[in-house]
Amino acid sequence: MLEPSNNDELPAIPGKRYFTIGEVSDLCAVKPHVLRYWEQEFPQLKPVKRRGNRRYYQRQDVLVIRQIRALLYDQGFTIGGARQRLDGEEAREDVTQTQQIVRQMRTELEELLKTMRR
Repeated sequence: MLEPSNNDELPAIPGKRYFTIGEVSDLCAVKPHVLRYWEQEFPQLKPVKRRGNRRYYQRQDVLVIRQIRALLYDQGFTIGGARQRLDGEEAREDVTQTQQIVRQMRTELEELLKTMRR
């Protein structure tokens, strides 16, 4: 799972419903061709495809990609090991992911409050 130390180096996820592959690439520090490859390797990653076969990722997809990135790049898992880890976590409630979402929402709300106070 994405550790708090890794959250600092990745940008905050904007409050949008859908993200393009380029936006997700920037949000997760992963190149678009890597994202397309991961779609083939990880069944949890299924972006919505619209006209012209364009991919549109949702917030949950971005969180899964960040989790995959942390497993592969930070924790040194292989693709197969990361896939097994995600399968195991999918079977039970993942409290760390919920905490990450709450932390992200809190950050966004604090930024909104600062803006409103100005």
